[in-house]
Amino acid sequence: MLKPSRAKIAAALVLASAAIIAVPAMAQSKSGKFVCWKDKAGKVVGCGDTVPPEYRDNAGSQLDRSGMKRGTVESAQEAAKRRAEEEATAKQKAEEKRRLAEQQRLDAALLNTYANEKEIDQRRDRELQQVELTIVQLQAPLKNATDRYNDAKKRNATEDMTHAAAEKEKFEHEIAAKQKEKADISERYAAHKKRYAELRGGGQSASAVSTSAPAPNPGKAR
Repeated sequence: MLKPSRAKIAAALVLASAAIIAVPAMAQSKSGKFVCWKDKAGKVVGCGDTVPPEYRDNAGSQLDRSGMKRGTVESAQEAAKRRAEEEATAKQKAEEKRRLAEQQRLDAALLNTYANEKEIDQRRDRELQQVELTIVQLQAPLKNATDRYNDAKKRNATEDMTHAAAEKEKFEHEIAAKQKEKADISERYAAHKKRYAELRGGGQSASAVSTSAPAPNPGKAR
């Protein structure tokens, strides 16, 4: 059996050393950083300048020249989740900004419209009186429809009774709607009065509310 010469052994050692040195050099990018990627089970399966397409949906790690971890490469799912959270946060902030701007507008309208709380009560009472007048006007046709219904019922006139019942129900619904409108008016002006007292009494500094904007109809202010 022939023994290898010393020259051949030395050459083999040189080639092996060169191969070992070349491996990390191939994995590094020009910037001195490279990434390692994982399979779906979370096992690192390779490193290099860029993540192969088939592994881009999985998270990985970014390393520097010395092999120290410098960051995490997001998976596609993680990146999508992060973007969705950022969009939700931005939307929430925008909505809060819009709400605050609308509140400032309403506060300015409130301060521009009334000189004192008594004027709020007076405006409320005028609106309530108008609605109450409509209710009174509806009472007469309701009574007539009720009388026609009772008369038709006594006569057992089915067709007349049906027609009168429909009219009676119509007026009852209109009166119920007006009663609800009265309750809404009282509730709305109670809120106006409470907010006005807060603005004038120190609940919020009135100077912090711009009063330069034209005041809208206070009856629509919420």
